[in-house]
Amino acid sequence: MLLKLILIFFVWSDYIFKYLLVTSNLLFSVLGLVTLVVGLWGLINKESFAQEKISGIGTDPMLLFCFLGLVLALLSLMGCVGALRENMCLLQTFSAAVLLLVAAQVLVAIVLYSLQGQIAEYLRLGMLAAMVRYQDDLDLRFITDEIQTGLQCCGADTYRDWEINVYFNCSAPGVQACGVPPSCCIDPLENGTVWNSQCGVGAQQLDEFSAQSVIFLGGCLGSISRWIEQHSGVIVTVVIILLGLQILTLFITAHLLQKIRWSRAQHDVYLQSLQ
Repeated sequence: MLLKLILIFFVWSDYIFKYLLVTSNLLFSVLGLVTLVVGLWGLINKESFAQEKISGIGTDPMLLFCFLGLVLALLSLMGCVGALRENMCLLQTFSAAVLLLVAAQVLVAIVLYSLQGQIAEYLRLGMLAAMVRYQDDLDLRFITDEIQTGLQCCGADTYRDWEINVYFNCSAPGVQACGVPPSCCIDPLENGTVWNSQCGVGAQQLDEFSAQSVIFLGGCLGSISRWIEQHSGVIVTVVIILLGLQILTLFITAHLLQKIRWSRAQHDVYLQSLQ
């Protein structure tokens, strides 16, 4: 029975590989289109194409969604159509693009590993820059709030880091002076339902013993490091699976190309025999 199943697999392997490649690329095409639509929705929703905002569109994170979605959709459609139509040109282009992506990901992994001692400093600088522009950039505000709420932290190294922001600086004239964003608060919801934007007012003036009942004291860099350490196994597993899928795609594409070449060679031999 097992031998019969193996023989059936070998007989139908070409069709199995072909439609496996078609199906997987079709799914990734849909994923790419969804990512592209999300990016365009974000740009339109924030009126990024307005005349007064168009100059800053180059730094909009939603533009990255658009780019990644477009590249993923085009690449996957190329592989899908190439496999379905057995088009060697499309399949060779698709294979070369996937190979470049795999090489780029391996290179990025090597660079990150070699610079792991400096990554923390880059993260610190990035977070401090986001804190400076907290009120001026809605995207940075959203990302910062999500990090502080999700990891239950405040600031880069400590909650007092928010003094770097002109609005939260203790010398600022507004009501936010010497405060922190509500995402730093242990309980930012008033009565459990309404977002209390004033819960972090004056928090920087409190000593740590008094502040610990109101806001998170620990910085986000330490929380990010702990989160990575706790989930390092999952991260490595996901990276290996993704790379494995891409390498498997390369092998399937190479097998399909070889089969197409063999079929065409057989067809040419048959035509020559008729002459």
